[in-house]
Amino acid sequence: MKKSILIAMVLVVVFGYSQKKKNGTIYLEHPAIGVVNEMMAAFVAGDSDKVGTYLTDDFMAYNGFSTNKDDKGTTKEEFLQRVDFWKNNMSYLSMEPTAGSYPDALEYKESGVWVQTWDHLKGMHNKSGVKLDMPYHRLYKLDENNKIKNMIDYYDNDVIWEVRRSFSDRQNGTIYNHHDNINTVRKMMHAFEFNDMDTAYSFFADDAKFYSLELPDGESLNLDDIKERNRQLMEAYDFDSIDETGYPDYLEYDMQDAKVVQSWWKFRLTRKSDGKKIILPALYLHDFDDEGKIIRSIAYVSTKVLDAK
Repeated sequence: MKKSILIAMVLVVVFGYSQKKKNGTIYLEHPAIGVVNEMMAAFVAGDSDKVGTYLTDDFMAYNGFSTNKDDKGTTKEEFLQRVDFWKNNMSYLSMEPTAGSYPDALEYKESGVWVQTWDHLKGMHNKSGVKLDMPYHRLYKLDENNKIKNMIDYYDNDVIWEVRRSFSDRQNGTIYNHHDNINTVRKMMHAFEFNDMDTAYSFFADDAKFYSLELPDGESLNLDDIKERNRQLMEAYDFDSIDETGYPDYLEYDMQDAKVVQSWWKFRLTRKSDGKKIILPALYLHDFDDEGKIIRSIAYVSTKVLDAK
């Protein structure tokens, strides 16, 4: 029995190793990595002539995320035009290895030398102001003369599409200066002013979320949290008046079907402890659902004003 177990274990080890087949070597340092780094430095500098010296005449570049079966790729001439485009249309361009990463050179037995890089691209599109701040992965195939024959890009196409969409004016919905959702915000704010809390809270959905500048990014309060916070506020201050500043807007967006009221207010308060009069400016964004309930509130207000001496 023991002998059978030993034979079985040996066979497992043998079969395990027999399934491995070496197909080349990975290098941390390699002349091909130097070529890729120099080419990319020339790309960032906008030197299309120098970039061209690192490419074969039949060079082709491909988008690794493309699902177009008829995609023929980008020729050397087209790629060099892209270098000029980036030079003329981008500011603050940089391409650095992503933190903790480094390029590899893979010397395959059959398919030659490939270099793979993991970089982070930063810059700004001059016309649109769209910021580029994204990972950028590339694969390069080099020929026997250490020139780049093929390149495959993997990057965030959404950012590039945002740049393209920004070349022309586009509408994204309708702005109203009178709307029932505006009326709701006004009624809610004045219910607070007159201490009618049940009415004020009735305009919110039960699962409404509340955000403000003074909360950590991504954190929110729920309706019960807000009720307790407001209770404490009203214990310490009298609400003399809540006054609308300017006029509110209701924005009905096409994208994501968002429904938002933005409004500006001045809270005129009296601190009960010493009778100090305080004016607290505030900007609110209130998101609505299809039933006309407020589902999200974002407060742009600094309660540091309440500490006035």
